[in-house]
Amino acid sequence: MSSDREVEIKFRIGDIQALTSRLQSASFRLVTPRTHEMNTLYDHRGGALRARGALLRLREYGAKWTLTYKDKNVPQSGPHKARREIETVVKNGPATAQMLEALGYAPSFRYEKFRSEWSDSAGHVVLDETPVGNFGEIEGAAHWIDATAQKLEISRKDYITASYAELFLEWKHQTGSHAEEMTFAAIEE
Repeated sequence: MSSDREVEIKFRIGDIQALTSRLQSASFRLVTPRTHEMNTLYDHRGGALRARGALLRLREYGAKWTLTYKDKNVPQSGPHKARREIETVVKNGPATAQMLEALGYAPSFRYEKFRSEWSDSAGHVVLDETPVGNFGEIEGAAHWIDATAQKLEISRKDYITASYAELFLEWKHQTGSHAEEMTFAAIEE
């Protein structure tokens, strides 16, 4: 798999403890314990990136900052989400945010979660505790994703290819919430 290609699925987690036990039984090891993550998506005014299925994200994950660009510039096939992904670690997140804004980008959506990361050396499984529910992601080669999902008792009918922004909009529609961002503070208001 090319290093600039992301292939993944999401799924809803009913019981984090039970899933953690299944990960351990399947010989996954905990790479990163539960860590707070704050994500800010940037776009031009008018949403030019979103309109073409792209995103520009600045992520603060614990003490680490990452700048990521994603788009749908890869063939889509099967039940998995595939996107081009280019990312780099940045040393100074606030300065990077200032640069993006100086270049004409503006924050368009914020979302946060607590994430733990697991690996078996072939791919990654992450457990995300978000303000709108708990979700897992399985990322790796398509055949590995399907084999891992089976080991973790996740059916193909439970695969989700929506982004967190799309899941948030779905949640807002279902709940009638007026929250504008997927943060714990906004959801509690």
